[in-house]
Amino acid sequence: MTDLLFTLPPQPVVPVIGESRAFPVRRIFCVGRNYAEHAKEMGFEVDREAPFYFLKPTSALVHTGATTPYALGTNNLHYEMEFVVALSGHAFRATTANAMDAVYGYACGLDMTRRDLQISHRDKGRPWDFGKAFENSAIIAPITPKAAFGEIGPQRITMSQNGAVKQDSTLDQLIWSVPEIIAHLSQFYHLAPGDLIYTGTPAGVGAVKPGDVLHGEITGLAPLDLTIGATE
Repeated sequence: MTDLLFTLPPQPVVPVIGESRAFPVRRIFCVGRNYAEHAKEMGFEVDREAPFYFLKPTSALVHTGATTPYALGTNNLHYEMEFVVALSGHAFRATTANAMDAVYGYACGLDMTRRDLQISHRDKGRPWDFGKAFENSAIIAPITPKAAFGEIGPQRITMSQNGAVKQDSTLDQLIWSVPEIIAHLSQFYHLAPGDLIYTGTPAGVGAVKPGDVLHGEITGLAPLDLTIGATE
């Protein structure tokens, strides 16, 4: 075995409801503008030409219940409540008919966004990395196995900020369904066990400030909580 110059942090994992074993995380994919009302609030019309994606590093992953510092380099940090899909199988050039074979389960997630940086870079035609791919930006609750959750349909997805409901929709409002997302993404990547897919956020995204408490729920899944701390 090759000696290493230094030791890296261990691979991040997510707890699983009803399991003593945890889910190891390999990659984090995110779908952009996947609810029509959110697309509109961001100034865009619904686009069914093709879904689009961005990625977050696994170092962005944070478990529910944490207090995270207000993100560096931004004055406009936003919450985005999301339905997360966890894969335990391989999917390469999958079809919508067999895409769900790769799914292990689902979880509540938060895609934290440095909105000012996202918009300024987007408007200049630059990548979204500074706005999306940063530390503590991928919050996740424990995963519920697919069989225990059942079919994806009209389950309610909500996000509250300091007790006030800010986002309120249902999973059947996704523009691109979970099988469509997996099938499309698998045309460009060898999807594999450990991959997470954050499937997009409903309308109602908004800014947070230090001291804010966020609470997200999706019917049938373990809820998610996050407290925003002071800037480091």
